[in-house]
Amino acid sequence: MPEKTINGITVAVDDDGFMTDHSQWTKEVANGLASEEGIALTEEHWKVLDYIAADYAEKGAVPGMRRMNKVGGIPTKDLYRLFPDGPIKKAAKIAGFPKPSSCV
Repeated sequence: MPEKTINGITVAVDDDGFMTDHSQWTKEVANGLASEEGIALTEEHWKVLDYIAADYAEKGAVPGMRRMNKVGGIPTKDLYRLFPDGPIKKAAKIAGFPKPSSCV
C-alpha cells in the first residue's frame, strides 16, 4: 500500500490518494489534504467534515449528495462552494475516508 507524508505525518493511501486507515487521520492531515486541493478549511468546512465522520460511523459509507442535503441539511450550492469540482469526493478525501462508491 502506498504511503504519503502530509504535514509531517505519514499515512497509508490508495492509488487515488484517499486514506486507507482512518485512524491515521488528524486535523493536521486534513489541513494538508485540503491545501493540496486548494482549500483553506474554515468552520463551515469542518461542519461538513464532522457530518461525514458521524454519518460514516453510523452507516459505514461516505454520505452521497442527497443524504448530505436531506439528512445533513447541507445545501448542494454550499457543498460546491466549499469543495468545488466534486464536493463529495473532495470532502471525503479531506475527511480521511475512502473514495465514495458514487464517485467515478
